[in-house]
Amino acid sequence: MTKAIRIHTNGGPEVMKWEDVPTPEPGPGEALIRHHAVGLNYIDVYFRTGLYKAPSMPLIIGQEGAGTVTAVGAGVTLVKPGDRVAYAGPMGGYATDRVLPADRLVKLPDSISFETGAAMMLQGMTAQYLVRRTHPVQPGEAIVVHAAAGGVGLILCQWAKHLGATVIGVVSSEEKAALARANGAAHTVVGYTKLVAEVKKITGGAMVPVVYDSVGKDTWTVSLDCLAPLGLMVSYGNASGPVPPFDLGILGAKGSLYLTRPTLPTYTAKRADLEAVAGDLFAVVSSGAVKIQVNQTFPLKDAAKAHIALEARQTTGSTVLIP
Repeated sequence: MTKAIRIHTNGGPEVMKWEDVPTPEPGPGEALIRHHAVGLNYIDVYFRTGLYKAPSMPLIIGQEGAGTVTAVGAGVTLVKPGDRVAYAGPMGGYATDRVLPADRLVKLPDSISFETGAAMMLQGMTAQYLVRRTHPVQPGEAIVVHAAAGGVGLILCQWAKHLGATVIGVVSSEEKAALARANGAAHTVVGYTKLVAEVKKITGGAMVPVVYDSVGKDTWTVSLDCLAPLGLMVSYGNASGPVPPFDLGILGAKGSLYLTRPTLPTYTAKRADLEAVAGDLFAVVSSGAVKIQVNQTFPLKDAAKAHIALEARQTTGSTVLIP
């Protein structure tokens, strides 16, 4: 048998139950892995609460982990039993063992621990496509990063600085501001009420070419107001709730702005793209240019406590669950 956190109905952290489930068997094209660490992400909360609709119930949430391959199904050549692997994407991570499509797994370099691997795949690959593809960050650019002390935020700050950008990090406390600055933010702004004025001051009125916004509803308007004409609004999360319906004309009125709502599955849909994104992430982490901050760990059976801390904004950097 395998142990897993299962959800039988949407709701608060209390709906997550630690239960016995049959150990799955890998079918053709699949691999069975034993988790050494499982990543915690805000998307897990969205599926638990029902903001994002679950494919079926009971549900095992969790979209990121690292572990060892223990068995493979027919036709699998990409990985073999004994391989250290990591992944982000397919749901079902809050379990001691799970089956995944083998083509969604990437081999974890020996220089990267299971905890780091589990903490960085979803957040790190998200940061990779944001700064390398959604808006390829250029040396000398000023950019705005919301939730700069969060999991993706800390990676974005480091990676953008590594690429030569000036990062303006938006955070919710002075403590988080210090953390963002320690990880590459040249400027920090606590709260968003004065953000537009601060960006105007920092950029000499030029504003910024891109805003990376994972907060959603609360920061939507101020994010648009930070953009230079033809700037790109990257809305990639809803920590404060989804952006409400809006008049498309606002993008024209505020400077012919661009808007995108990117997702990791699109950017890694092809195997070659997945390998390129993960390879780029492994390279910057192995080189030390980007450090993954695993600032909280919880036993997997206590996933509810981890969700409570995450939703209360009591966490910084990445959090991993240990089976």
